[in-house]
Amino acid sequence: MSLRWRITRVLIIVIVLTIAWNWAASYYTIQRQLDAFVSGLGRIEASNLARQLSRAYTAVKGWDTVDMALSTAGYLYESETEHREGHESNGEDDEGFHIDRLRVVIVDLAGRSIRDNFSELEIGEMARVLSGQRREIQDLQTGQVVGFVYLDVNQNFLETESSGFLRELLLSFIASGLFILIIALLLATSLSRRITAPISALISAAQAVAQRDDATLLPITSNDELGQMSATFNQMTTALQRQRDLRKRLINDVSHELNTPLTVIQLEAKGLLDDLQEPGPAAQHIIQEVTMLRNLVNDLNWLAETDSGELQLRLEQCDLGQLLISEVERWQPQAQARRISLSLNSGSQLPTFQLDPARVRQALGNIIHNALQHSEGGQVIIAATLEQDKYVEISVADDGAGIEPADLPHIFDRFYRAEQSRSPGRGLGLDIARAIIEAHGGAIAVKSEGIGRGTTVEFRLPLQADSQLP
Repeated sequence: MSLRWRITRVLIIVIVLTIAWNWAASYYTIQRQLDAFVSGLGRIEASNLARQLSRAYTAVKGWDTVDMALSTAGYLYESETEHREGHESNGEDDEGFHIDRLRVVIVDLAGRSIRDNFSELEIGEMARVLSGQRREIQDLQTGQVVGFVYLDVNQNFLETESSGFLRELLLSFIASGLFILIIALLLATSLSRRITAPISALISAAQAVAQRDDATLLPITSNDELGQMSATFNQMTTALQRQRDLRKRLINDVSHELNTPLTVIQLEAKGLLDDLQEPGPAAQHIIQEVTMLRNLVNDLNWLAETDSGELQLRLEQCDLGQLLISEVERWQPQAQARRISLSLNSGSQLPTFQLDPARVRQALGNIIHNALQHSEGGQVIIAATLEQDKYVEISVADDGAGIEPADLPHIFDRFYRAEQSRSPGRGLGLDIARAIIEAHGGAIAVKSEGIGRGTTVEFRLPLQADSQLP
């Protein structure tokens, strides 16, 4: 069963159970209230009638005005014949309204009949057994009980009426419940479709990526979790597409980097074989090309280590200032060959602290190498400062080719190469440098104001607890 129909089924079950519970609770509550009303109606009517009869008795000090009191209360009927005809007609008049007669019997303290509105007892006749609600009739001036009134409420009639009302109420509940269920079914279907549509689109797009290598983007129609899911998938597919492009570029770059030294080695070896080359210069060229190949392999090994999490540091106490001086001296010949002024600007004495000197030299060397590659006849300035006794900030600034602003966010992407004039090499140096700096707990960033306006690479190395400050 699909997710859409599962959601729809669950929603319908919840709605049906909710409606059924409301039906049962409402029906039970109303039934209890009606039962209480039916049982209390006779008591209320009997009490009201007893008060009226007490006032009538007190007014004339006797039973002479009993008929007037019963007539005023609506319990005095014209004749017994009318009473019986009312019952024989099943309680309905000509206009369809129910006529229910209530028997009222008034007796004195001795139990003799004073008045029977159904005329079943003669005046003065002893009343044997009377049903219904019994209330006392008092002389309101003396407070003495002078008689009793019996009000016989037609309990069966009231129960029948309440049952009919409950039946009509139940039918109304069923009709309204079916209407609500239809509306809820439509809403549940719409909601399940809205929930499952992005998921179905995601499945199709994922299958397209898996089968056809097609980076399909999903439409984002909302800002909720489903919209966030689509946006996250689009980010993933965009990253996958970028990685595919980088992979293709890597293959082209590695092929080019391998093909050039191999071609040189082949030509030098063929020249030696044909006695067209002197052994000394040929051997020197071959060694240079083999060194280039080795450096490429080392870079690729570095990338493999960082990807697998196997990059390990060999920390030791190191004088960072002396490390920078030696690194500037190491790259000075290449700078002079390219007529570049390479200088070190250290504003304060740098501390000695725990780091991996070989790794830091490699990271710094990659940054300096990039700067020298893109600064012909200019200058490269290496600066180092101690910030807040918490970390050392090192920057390598050149006034060379610069970087397009659109390329800056991707400058550390694996195998990313920006403008070809800026990146003639393998495009791995900055990525390796970042891995080394971040392994030390630091951070690295690249700044450039555009093509022809130079580039600055800055990185920070945090000081350790055992750092020795000057």
